[in-house]
Amino acid sequence: MRPSGRALDEMRAVSIETDFTKHAEGCALIRMGDTHVLCTATIEDRVPPFIKGSGLGWVTAEYGMLPRATNTRMRREATAGKQGGRTVEIQRLIGRSLRAGIDRVALGERQITVDCDVLQADGGTRCASITGGWVALRLAVNALMKAGDVISDPMPDPVAAISCGIYAGQPVLDLDYPEDSEAGVDGNFIMTGTHRLIEVQMSAEGATFSRDQMNQLMDLAEKGVGELVAAQKTATA
Repeated sequence: MRPSGRALDEMRAVSIETDFTKHAEGCALIRMGDTHVLCTATIEDRVPPFIKGSGLGWVTAEYGMLPRATNTRMRREATAGKQGGRTVEIQRLIGRSLRAGIDRVALGERQITVDCDVLQADGGTRCASITGGWVALRLAVNALMKAGDVISDPMPDPVAAISCGIYAGQPVLDLDYPEDSEAGVDGNFIMTGTHRLIEVQMSAEGATFSRDQMNQLMDLAEKGVGELVAAQKTATA
């Protein structure tokens, strides 16, 4: 039995609220159970120096957790003068995942920065950030298309992410913190709405896993991403 009482293939309740703030070109507040992440997208008429003049657009991301996103207060990274290794790794993952789902030629030579701020954490913050970040990015691109600045849709296929793992010897979908902290195997699956893989992160956290178990987790991930994509489409309709 899972601590939450959910079935093995049952996700936490998912909701995506758009226009949560008024200034960003795209904004989404995603809730996956007790994990809540605010995602905003900012459009800038510039690109990094290494692609300037190429005609290609760029998508990047930043990630952070509020001090009381967890059960004890964390020190703000700004007060330490640098980001932690975990933060850097996660925001790079978000950035490259969202870039994989956009046609940078169609986007044109501009940059969109997706900021993901964790308001409350209960496991799966990077997956929620990617899923909500795509919605914020989609809304920002919609604004560009409405203004006529982008002609061809550069985002034909949604991008979403979900965690799966082996908990108490069973493959489970969408780990919350109690499961994530005790899982024998932990994995994050990033894929498109048509189930094209972008990235898979899997590691043994105390127990090895078989090829059959990996396939079971892939099947669970496809189910979960399908549900997330449906929520994304509803939010951006």
